[in-house]
Amino acid sequence: MTRPLSRSRLCLPEFDSRLGMYRLAATAAGVSLVALIQPAEGKIIYTKSNRSILPNGTLRIDLNHDGIADFVLKDPRSTSTAGGSFNQLSAAPAHARNGVWGHTNTFTAYASALSANVRIGPKGQFLKKSGLMAASSVSGGVHRDGNFSCTGPWANVQNRYLGLKFQIKGKTHFGWARLSVACSAGNVSIDGTLTGYAYESVANKSILTGKEHGADDADASGSAATLGHLAQGAVARQRR
Repeated sequence: MTRPLSRSRLCLPEFDSRLGMYRLAATAAGVSLVALIQPAEGKIIYTKSNRSILPNGTLRIDLNHDGIADFVLKDPRSTSTAGGSFNQLSAAPAHARNGVWGHTNTFTAYASALSANVRIGPKGQFLKKSGLMAASSVSGGVHRDGNFSCTGPWANVQNRYLGLKFQIKGKTHFGWARLSVACSAGNVSIDGTLTGYAYESVANKSILTGKEHGADDADASGSAATLGHLAQGAVARQRR
């Protein structure tokens, strides 16, 4: 008795045809099918932290633990002859090709306080210099709380993210640093706490803020889309 062909056997000709188109498209593009199917495997390197930055303090962030600081957070305090007191928390790249995600207006560059799941990558808005996070001031003396003000994107926020771009052996990598920032009227201060940071081990590959491990689904879908577009192009050329 002859057994009927299974559904999977019936689909083989169609599968072979599609695979042939992918091979043709890949060959025409000068790349291998294996290279298209297998995206660059990245790894998110995450570091848990609990480090504080206080007035007149400096905090250095070494994302990849090579002993070289990639970014510097500074919180200088100054006073005026009239009795005023001022604090400014800022984030700065430690090297010329590094950058902090931010924006500028006419007078000031600001480091953005990003929410979770923002994609940090080649299309990011990176500052080439220091970005202000928060600024506090009080006039007429330290303890006049009614005159205290604290402004900026990082004024009194919990678990927000700095978007970061930095170099490893001359290649660009992307990462993030998570901080909480509090403005204190009583001490006329800005206090920040670094609670964690991470970077993507593959050069020029994006990372989502807050993501601590796992693969980026967008990379796999992107490879599939590339195969599809190449195959469509191959079919179009065959029909000419």
